[in-house]
Order: sequence, then C-alpha cells, then structure tokens
Amino acid sequence: MEITEKAVVFAVTGEADLWIADLDNGTVKRLGAPTGELAQVADLRKNGGTFVKKVDFAIAVSSAAAVFSGHVDG
Repeated sequence: MEITEKAVVFAVTGEADLWIADLDNGTVKRLGAPTGELAQVADLRKNGGTFVKKVDFAIAVSSAAAVFSGHVDG
C-alpha cells in the first residue's frame, strides 16, 4: 500500500474486521490481522472498549445515500 499523509483506521460495531480509509487516495481497504500496538488497541474492542485518537467526528449510517441526503440514523 502506498504511504499516505491522511488515513483513518476504523471498525464497525458488531463486525470483527478493521478497515483503513486512505483519505488522500479516496480508498477504503480491509486490514489483515493487526500487529504491535494496533493489535493491542484492537483487543480493547473485544471487551467493549473504544479508542479514538485524532478523529473528532464519526458516525455509522444505513447507507451512503442517507449521508448525501443529510439524514443521520438515530
């Protein structure tokens, strides 16, 4: 994967996979098994923990269409 200046690693509640969104290239890819510190942080999720760093807004929605219409699921 090409190195990018802006990327976000995230996970969706109820799903095991981690994802990386490359904001410079406009792509999202599933990560393999995390290692090192990322694995330690990912393990916090197994007990219901949440870890947020340098992201000040995130929300899961039912569809991309909902976002573009300005709708936020309650």
